[in-house]
Amino acid sequence: MKGVQSMRLDQLRYIVKVVECGSITEAAEQLFMSQPSLSAAIKQLEEEMGITIFNRSNRGVSLSVDGTEFLAYARQILEQTDLMIDRYHSEKPAKKLLAISTQHYAFSVNAFVQLLKNLELEEYDFTLRETRTYDIIADVAEFRSDIGILYLSDHNERVIRKLLKERGLTYHALFEASPHVFVTRTHPLAHRKSVDPQDLAPYPFLAFEQGEMNSGYFAEEVVQLSKLSQTIHVSDRATIFNLIIGLNGYTISSGILSTDLNGEDIISIPLNVDATMRLGWISNDKAKLTSVARVYIHQLQKIIESYGYTTR
Repeated sequence: MKGVQSMRLDQLRYIVKVVECGSITEAAEQLFMSQPSLSAAIKQLEEEMGITIFNRSNRGVSLSVDGTEFLAYARQILEQTDLMIDRYHSEKPAKKLLAISTQHYAFSVNAFVQLLKNLELEEYDFTLRETRTYDIIADVAEFRSDIGILYLSDHNERVIRKLLKERGLTYHALFEASPHVFVTRTHPLAHRKSVDPQDLAPYPFLAFEQGEMNSGYFAEEVVQLSKLSQTIHVSDRATIFNLIIGLNGYTISSGILSTDLNGEDIISIPLNVDATMRLGWISNDKAKLTSVARVYIHQLQKIIESYGYTTR
C-alpha cells in the first residue's frame, strides 16, 4: 500500500490517545494540539490506510471494526518502539505498563496491591478501574485494559458470553462462590449464620448502578430480589460501605471481604438462594498478555485461595 510508507509514529500515538480519552477534543488537549489539527491527522491516516478507524456521530467517536484491529497493531508497534528506545537510549529498564478493569471486588484490589509490593518496580504506569460491567467489556475489547474481571451466572451467562464473542474476547474461569450479604457488624441480622431473601425486606438494598446498561444481565448483584421497596444505586465501593454502615443497608456479592482495605465494620453472611457466581477474567483474543498481567493473575489466584476457595 502506497500510504503505508508515509505513516508516522505520532499518528499511531494520536489514535491510541483518542481511544484512551474517548473523545478527539480531550485527546487534543492532552496532546497540546488543536482539535482540527488532530482530526485532520486522523483523517489523513484513514485515507492513507484505506480504512475508517473511527465512527463519528453527534455523541463523539467510537472504533470501527477495522479501527479495533488497527489499534491492536498500533499498540504493538508503539510498544516495540518504546522498548527499542529504552534498550538503546537509556540505562534504565523499560517502564512497566498494566491496566485492569474490574467489578467492585476486594480481591481485585488486594491482588493489585500485592503485585506492586512484590515487583518492587522503580518505574511503572498502572491503572485499576472499578467500573460498570459493560465498560469492563468495552475496555478490554478496545485495548484500554489488559484484562477485565467479572462474574457469570445462570441468569447472565448467555448474554455476556454472546457479547464477549462479538467483541473478540475470551472468558477464563477463576473460582465459584455462593452469594453473600454484606452488612454492618451491628446490623440486626449480623448474628445470623445465614439469611433468607425475605429477611432483607425492611432494609435498603444497595446496588452498583450500570448506566445505560442498567439491566439484570449487567448487574453486579447475582441475585435479583423481588418486591424491593428501598433501593439505592451508587457508583463506587466506598459509598456502598458508607451506606451499609449509615443506613443499615446491605448489598450482595461473593463473600470475600478484606479487613485491610475495608476495616472490620462490614461482615458477610451467606444468602440462602439457589445461585452461583462464576468469577473470572476476560482477555482480548488479538492481544498477548504481558508478563506483568500474568503476574497479576497469579496474585489473584493466591489472594482468592487465601480465603479458602479453589481456583482454576
